[in-house]
Amino acid sequence: MGSEAVAKAFADIRAALAVLNAEVDGCGSEPFSAADPLAGLADGSLDILAAAAAVEAGVAGLKARAAMKYADTAHALAPPGMPVQAQEMAVAAEIGCVLALGPRAASAFLSVSHALTTTLPLTLAALHAGTISWQHARGMADEAATLDAAGATALEAHFLDPDTPRPATAATIGEMPAYRFKAKARTWRERHHPESLEKRHAKGVADRRVEYRPDQDGMAWLSACLPADQAMAGWNRLNALSRAAQGPTEPRTLTQLSADHFAQAILTSGTSATFHADNSAGNGEEASDGAGLLSPGIRAQVLVTVPVFSLMGLTEEPAVLDGFGPIPASMARDLVANGADSFYRVLVDPRDGAPLEIGRSSYRVTKAMRNWLRLRDGQCPFPGCSNPSLDNEADHLLAWHHGGTTGISNLGQPCPKHHKLRHTTGWTPTPATKNQPPGWTSPTGRHYKSEHQDWEPPHWPPPVLSAMPAQPGGHADYLYIPRSPGEENLHRVLYGSS
Repeated sequence: MGSEAVAKAFADIRAALAVLNAEVDGCGSEPFSAADPLAGLADGSLDILAAAAAVEAGVAGLKARAAMKYADTAHALAPPGMPVQAQEMAVAAEIGCVLALGPRAASAFLSVSHALTTTLPLTLAALHAGTISWQHARGMADEAATLDAAGATALEAHFLDPDTPRPATAATIGEMPAYRFKAKARTWRERHHPESLEKRHAKGVADRRVEYRPDQDGMAWLSACLPADQAMAGWNRLNALSRAAQGPTEPRTLTQLSADHFAQAILTSGTSATFHADNSAGNGEEASDGAGLLSPGIRAQVLVTVPVFSLMGLTEEPAVLDGFGPIPASMARDLVANGADSFYRVLVDPRDGAPLEIGRSSYRVTKAMRNWLRLRDGQCPFPGCSNPSLDNEADHLLAWHHGGTTGISNLGQPCPKHHKLRHTTGWTPTPATKNQPPGWTSPTGRHYKSEHQDWEPPHWPPPVLSAMPAQPGGHADYLYIPRSPGEENLHRVLYGSS
């Protein structure tokens, strides 16, 4: 009876797919909208897309459970004395053949399936409910893999427990692309991992490397695993060089320009020392090679937010590198010591670390406001975009000539592509607040929530806690530290009552 029930269930699914395909072709029993069939078909197609994604997630959860049930029964049926490793290889081989996966992909699928069915019940439930995708579930499993059972449970609860408080305007993890969720999960893991970030970073530095991988059509990939501050500074510098080279007579795209500048940097003599100084937020010495690659006006930029007690060496609370995430406190201290020379004061809420409101009565967005936007949004606020703050543009949500003010609550920082999208199509940003970026409304009227920063209250060292009231009041202070115009920009964050 079981086999018959399974066969009937999948026959019903195939019949439902035939109905849905007819609807997409506009051949259903009735149109989505009798008044406007074309607009109705467009809107109905989006509804089908959304529902199909939820069904795909449910099927992915079913596949994970079925794979682990097969693995359990296969182990139980294995001949006595058969080595465990041989059993696991046999299971992976069978699963790989059924799903047409290679050995590595089959083992990876079984690893994620095992995590979902044994240690990540909330993730599996969300997958069955269709509120997250398989890619989200895989990201959760990857980040939980190096945590103990309590850490994995806490990670899951932070993102999936319905009782965990979160702003109503914040996108859930299933409403953002899986790679953006993975970045947020990585941030949480770095902050809460039982082993200090300093120790793990030291291991990572020892493993730094450059890799080469051939690709199609006479192309190849050259990539490097570097300390985050160096990699981020290099990436920001390539973007700045490439944007500066754009113009009406430049036929190359921004992507092509970045690739060409990268190739020049590693193939032309006289650049290695300069990149080392720039990427480490060093003394600002500039050099130029024969090709004129390095321009005195183009500098590497690094933004880092550091809790004051961590900056002072009293705690090892991670700092946050803009465009990357948590970095070791020692890296942040080195960046500040080798470049920062002035302060901007920014008030934050000590309960969650979110920046508070500032405003201005004139149209011009000040440098301090732009820095505040970077603190609030972290990256371009368009759904799924991770363009870093340094490459974004300040934009009034309600236009100045329509009565909009120049204050944080009426500002966004879209990347150039989504800034253009906003002003040339029907996509419009929704209202923001002092600590919540804007969402977006599409031309079809669908609303997409914004991705919020994962603020956390500061860590207070024991000597400070013992010398102050149990519940400190007032606001905490962020101090923003830029260098002189055109040089590296750095954030410091000083926590304290005021």
